[in-house]
Amino acid sequence: MYQDKVVLCGANSYEEKYYLNPDFDRLPDHVKDELKIMCVLYVNDVGGILTLVFEEDGELCFEVTSEDFDPTFDDIGSHLKIKQIQREKQDLLEALQLYYRVFFLGEEME
Repeated sequence: MYQDKVVLCGANSYEEKYYLNPDFDRLPDHVKDELKIMCVLYVNDVGGILTLVFEEDGELCFEVTSEDFDPTFDDIGSHLKIKQIQREKQDLLEALQLYYRVFFLGEEME
């Protein structure tokens, strides 16, 4: 069904916008709120653009981009912030991966 990466959500510090893929509207409101807070705080802290995407195999990955030669983007801070999020939000991220694999990729739960 899905051949490429699927964007879950993202935030853009340049346009001060947040995006949640409408395919995930069925997520509970508290999960959507937590994703929004997580993404917005990330770009507020380090700048750039953060996107959470599901890879073809169902893995949830953080993708970070920034404008060329952006002096406000903190590359080292970005890596540290992602590690912090992965540690603090491990249960949420694992649950989202499972949700995607079951409801979007049609995998069976073991």
